[in-house]
Amino acid sequence: MRPSFARRALLAAAALAASLALPSFAAAQNKPVVVGGKNFTEQLLLAEMTTELLKAKGIRAEKKDGLASALLRQAQENGEVDVYWEYTGTALVVYNKVEERLSPEQTYERVKELDARKGLVWLKPSTANNTYAIALQGAQAKQRNLRTLSDLAKAVESGGLKLATDGEFARRDDGLLGLQKTYGFTYPRANLVVMDPGLTYEALRQGRVETAVVLSTDGRVKAFDFAVLEDDKGFFPSYVLAPVARKAALDAQPQLTDALNDLSGRLTEEVMRGLNAEVDVDKKDVRQVAADFLRRQNLLKQ
Repeated sequence: MRPSFARRALLAAAALAASLALPSFAAAQNKPVVVGGKNFTEQLLLAEMTTELLKAKGIRAEKKDGLASALLRQAQENGEVDVYWEYTGTALVVYNKVEERLSPEQTYERVKELDARKGLVWLKPSTANNTYAIALQGAQAKQRNLRTLSDLAKAVESGGLKLATDGEFARRDDGLLGLQKTYGFTYPRANLVVMDPGLTYEALRQGRVETAVVLSTDGRVKAFDFAVLEDDKGFFPSYVLAPVARKAALDAQPQLTDALNDLSGRLTEEVMRGLNAEVDVDKKDVRQVAADFLRRQNLLKQ
């Protein structure tokens, strides 16, 4: 019995859709994986390492780094960036607006769940927790008897302490806004010195400010003998580092998952602190530091 005209039309339409889907999938596999990165040393290193690792595994990849956090996240949600390394606390508070206090494990699971609804996949987390901190020169911390952020709150209220910070931290709920609310103090506007995040360390080292926003995996903290104040009220969330990829990119390039998970498993706080120091303290080139690390890990040919 011959199929009806309507059925023949449906079969023809299905065949056409299938024929169109195949080139589309092939094109997705052929498209370079866009690796994103933020605008500070650790992120520049991660973007470089990821791009070179993917190329070494035969995956076409191109880099788009040096972006502000919000811009990078938007670019990924819009499909302009396929993968980059994100911090769990940033995704929890800034992108998903979760104010609940969670453990590091709970934080990862929550952002993994929430971002999955947006087509973003959190892969294997590293053991590097790059949290924010407030630091002073070591000698100044002893002289002023400042050990905790509660101590700092009292000192700031007494006046005279300038803070070197980047503009993003000053505006974030998981940054200065929330910190001041939790500890019940306010840096006078005149005492906020806003600058590029990489310059806060030199400003503190040179004594142009008394306090500065730093990152816990930054090699300059130890090299410059800074004293990091204890977050005694547990304000800062966990900022565990992990690769985040668009599901569409993982579907098109299945080998991406294993490559990114493998690299993530090699990144500890000590490793990141050492790599960051090579760039910021020893003044080595980001590309060279990234390549040397991959070679030491037998991920690039010697």
